[in-house]
This record gives sequence, structure tokens and C-alpha cells, in this order.
Amino acid sequence: MKTTTTFVADYDFQSVNETGNVIDIDMHKAEEKKHMSPTELLLSALSACASVDLVQMLKKRRKTVNALSVEADGIRRDENPRGFTDITLTFTLDSPDANMEEFEKMGHLAATKYCSVANSISSAIHHKFVLNRPD
Repeated sequence: MKTTTTFVADYDFQSVNETGNVIDIDMHKAEEKKHMSPTELLLSALSACASVDLVQMLKKRRKTVNALSVEADGIRRDENPRGFTDITLTFTLDSPDANMEEFEKMGHLAATKYCSVANSISSAIHHKFVLNRPD
């Protein structure tokens, strides 16, 4: 799996995956913002990853999923690097036949054990550098 992120302008970037799907990213101030920031994308990826796993687990147990939303609330350090110190995922399920106990159990498993994004956050990150110089 691979994505390529390219510089568009001072605070604007664009990322594309191997199949050509494109997402715009920006780091503008709130009043100028048009797209998500990298940290917002991380929260969104975490929510989406856990959601996919949770829906599949619920359906495997023949539970009806009329709607599911996940609010990701991240608290960041004040100093640089401003990484997350705490992330809370709030799952809201609309289902006529799921009960709270199984919903909580499956949601916890989805978010901690099965979500590859959550498991990747603590993985090792390696760096390579390529410098192109005009002739």
C-alpha cells in the first residue's frame, strides 16, 4: 500500500493512493480552512477503521445496523511536536436488536484489537530522503 503526497502551495497538499483516489489537505487557520489537516485525517482514519470492523462484527452476529457514527475527540500537547496525548472515540449506534453489553464489547475490540490504524499509531516509522537538484 502506498500514497504520494505533493506540495501544492505553502499550506496546501494533495495526497493520492495507488488507485488514483485524491484527497486535499491543508494547514490553514480555521477561518481559511477548506480541507482536513493531517491530524484531523488521523482521527478520521481511526474512526473509519474501527467503524468498518464494528459493523462487520455486528452483522456477523445478525444485528441490524441502521446507522453508526463515531466522534473522535483528540487532545494534543501544547508544545511541539503537538501529538495526541489522548483520543476518545464515541460510538453511536442505531439498532433495534443490539444490546449495550455486546455493542461495548465489540466496539472495544474493533477500536483496539482489530483496527489496523490504531495498531499502526505505535509502529516504527522509518525515513528515506531523495534530493533532486536542477542541472
